[in-house]
Amino acid sequence: MSLAIPDDGVPFYDLIGIGFGPSNLALAIAVTEHNGDADARVGERVESSALNGRRPGWVGGGVSEEPERAGSTDARVGERVESSALNGRGPGWVGGGVSEEPECANSRSGDALTSLFLERQPRFGWHRGMLIDDATMQVSFLKDLVTLRNPTSEFSFLNYLHSADRLVDFINHKNLFPLRVEFHDYLEWAAAKLSHLVSYSHDVRTVRPVTVDGVVEYFDVVAVPAGAASPEPAETVYRARNVVFGTGLRPSLPEGVTVSERVWHNRDLVPNVDRLAADGAEDPKRFVVVGAGQSAAEATAYLHRRFPSAEVYSVFSRYGYSPADDSPFANRIFDPDAVDDFYRAPAETKQRMMEYHGNTNYSVVDIELIDDLYRRSYQEKVLGRQRLHMLNLTRVTGITETADGVRATTESTSTGRTEVLDADIAVFATGYRPASPIGLLGELARECLRDAEGRLRVDRDYRVATTRAVGGGLYLQGGTEHTHGITSSLLSNVSVRSAEILRSVTARTPAALPRQPEVLGASG
Repeated sequence: MSLAIPDDGVPFYDLIGIGFGPSNLALAIAVTEHNGDADARVGERVESSALNGRRPGWVGGGVSEEPERAGSTDARVGERVESSALNGRGPGWVGGGVSEEPECANSRSGDALTSLFLERQPRFGWHRGMLIDDATMQVSFLKDLVTLRNPTSEFSFLNYLHSADRLVDFINHKNLFPLRVEFHDYLEWAAAKLSHLVSYSHDVRTVRPVTVDGVVEYFDVVAVPAGAASPEPAETVYRARNVVFGTGLRPSLPEGVTVSERVWHNRDLVPNVDRLAADGAEDPKRFVVVGAGQSAAEATAYLHRRFPSAEVYSVFSRYGYSPADDSPFANRIFDPDAVDDFYRAPAETKQRMMEYHGNTNYSVVDIELIDDLYRRSYQEKVLGRQRLHMLNLTRVTGITETADGVRATTESTSTGRTEVLDADIAVFATGYRPASPIGLLGELARECLRDAEGRLRVDRDYRVATTRAVGGGLYLQGGTEHTHGITSSLLSNVSVRSAEILRSVTARTPAALPRQPEVLGASG
């Protein structure tokens, strides 16, 4: 038997996603298509009921004559539409109709699910600050939100091209890697189709346990208006059986470095450049870009092109930019099957895999961009007007703001010599770190199991391993490199991962019927 939903006025969902980037967008699509299949099965039963001699009540209201199906989803779809407002449930209940009392856990795989996604941003956005007009994706368009999971999905990149009347043009382009601007437009197009499932401008502050008979069976997700000025903004509470964390990545900066008007992280590169133009100020004369990866190289090339009179100093500790290994055999590290291989491997093999194949993703640059930057540098040497400078084997040891710019202290890693470099703007392309869910879990964090290094233990289905005191599901979309490998923070497997999480949510065996729920940490 499944758990009866606590009826205390809190909107209830089978699944709540925190964050609405590409990972949870792919999950929302998977849930939507799953629900469409469930609705289709209801339709098939409606059509076959006449042949089976069932009463007309099966149609619409979906009341079954068979006693063992009295608690099924189909029997309650009509009732849920009428009663959801009384129960304080969200709009996802209309047409969704998740049964409170299915006969067994396996039947959940055929039921529709209710879902809600909470996003801090006012609208969908994915790395907007790096939407450089000529930058291309580093992953094939076939690794979109759906194709590896469902090649016939209406949410595919190809269907997006068809709807934009560019399919033939894209085919003629003979390229697997679309412009980043175009792929972002595809993501926005898909997100717009699911806007009814998303509450934007909602900043999740905490996830509270809801216990039944001493077991955490549900979670109350507490959100406030994003950017609220009040120290105690109004809270909105949503309840779920499962919570999926898709909170993305956070900019990583060297110790002591703080973002300001003259010290940037590359995450905000394009809007910051646009702001300079909008302010009408004199164009910068010198930039310092710190970093050795794709983003650093892109920022260097972009600033060099965007400001034709400015010098651009690229500072990195390597001897030169390292090319990304995108050869076919190495690329298999991004395959769905590679996740299984990595997950099952012992710790020492995991470490070796990350070391062997780190050059597919970490601190590496597309060879075409490396060639382009070298061509520019050589051309300037020939012409005697060098603006592009590569400071290799060098690291930035300090950054201070001056009256009219920034001052970077650099140190040669080969000689130890230090120098001072004055510039108008410093750009740190120093990567990202996963946003840990621990800060949101509060007292729930102590129920999450850890490995020997203190990292969250995560099951193969991306569910956080917990003590037996937790019955509901906590899932991670990201932050699982230590368990699932390199693809944890990449687009390559979002479609397959969403299917695996959805399958886990629908297949998990519910606990026994509860008594009155107890909400821990709730005020009132």
